[in-house]
Amino acid sequence: MTDRASRSAVAAAVADAHRREWAFVLAATARVAGSIDLAEECVQDAYGAALDAWLRDGLPRSPGAWLTTTARRRALDVLRREQTLRRKLPLLVAPLGDEEAAVHPGDVIPDDRLRLVFTCCHPALAREAQVALTLRLVCGLTIEEIANGFLVPQATMAARVTRAKKKISAARIPYRVPGPADLPDRLDAVLTVVHLLFSTGHTAPGGASLVRDDLVERALDLGRMLALLMPDEPEVRGLLALILLTDARRAARLDTEGSLVLLEDQDRARWDPRAIDEGLLLVDGLGRGRPGRFALQAAIAAVHARAVSWQDTDWPLVLLLYDALLVVWPSPVVALNRVVAVLMVSGPAVALAEVEALESDRWLAGYRYLAATKADLLRRLSRNGEAAAAYGEALALADNAAERAFLLGRISEVGAGG
Repeated sequence: MTDRASRSAVAAAVADAHRREWAFVLAATARVAGSIDLAEECVQDAYGAALDAWLRDGLPRSPGAWLTTTARRRALDVLRREQTLRRKLPLLVAPLGDEEAAVHPGDVIPDDRLRLVFTCCHPALAREAQVALTLRLVCGLTIEEIANGFLVPQATMAARVTRAKKKISAARIPYRVPGPADLPDRLDAVLTVVHLLFSTGHTAPGGASLVRDDLVERALDLGRMLALLMPDEPEVRGLLALILLTDARRAARLDTEGSLVLLEDQDRARWDPRAIDEGLLLVDGLGRGRPGRFALQAAIAAVHARAVSWQDTDWPLVLLLYDALLVVWPSPVVALNRVVAVLMVSGPAVALAEVEALESDRWLAGYRYLAATKADLLRRLSRNGEAAAAYGEALALADNAAERAFLLGRISEVGAGG
């Protein structure tokens, strides 16, 4: 193997380890460092050191373990030099006193990554700042990916994360790993983090792959651990059910040639029956109380999972569930997703009117699925010229290769139809 080829292989291995291992390495390092800032700095140094060390010594058998050991050693070196972290960086995980040792929160939250998610979702920060900072530091998402999830410009999200870090530093907010009594107040932010992490993996904002398997698996792992930690919380079970029922369709979302297949055209025999059974069991056990946003989304996914075909779906029930979801979560994205149920119940003309009403919502400005949904409804109404223009608008906003190929196919189709 040539030196150039070796460098290429090492660079690829480091990039793969960043995608797969970042959350594990950061969480493990934070327990030693006592600070997210210090842990992040040491983990970044470890990834940088890997480029030279792996080229010199060969790829380690366990890249994650190598990175964790290197990052933790760097953190310990800094702590020894500084004697106390308070003189240099804001504490994110304050050391426990003797009086707290009996209820060590590590006994409550079983996983380093989940422990760190709860820690970062500190109530002293605004909710959006909690979620954004956690997605950036703990989950390793880029600013662009986080901005996409929040439907805000990249510059806005970068400023939001920067302000959150500055507030931590200026106020010297002491972050502790939360104990059992603190978990409920942080739960909604934690659920939002896991949901956005899954959504980013389910349909990657950009790149050649439709799905980021590493993010989906990470979200599923966190969802399962949350269910073990808080088994009586309906929203926790609802989120896990939503992830299971949605991800159950993964194999059917692309055809044998790698082309995107919409839900209405998917071969349901390719859906994962085990994931569906597990998800449906969770939905059926949610109880009769007032459902939250994740329980309602899980209920919608369950209706699709139980239907033998797109046409046989109980669309009036789906519409009813979306109406209930809009009450507890008045999101413009929910309103747009509801349009599909309106289409199936009332027809494309009524659905198009609802989409056109949503075009004035500033949160959906530049949202590719708004233009794509409008284009589909115009196509169904045989308004092919307008449909082609709307598909073109969606294409200009899409960076995912599979979605771009699908939109180009639709443009060709309506162009031929015209």
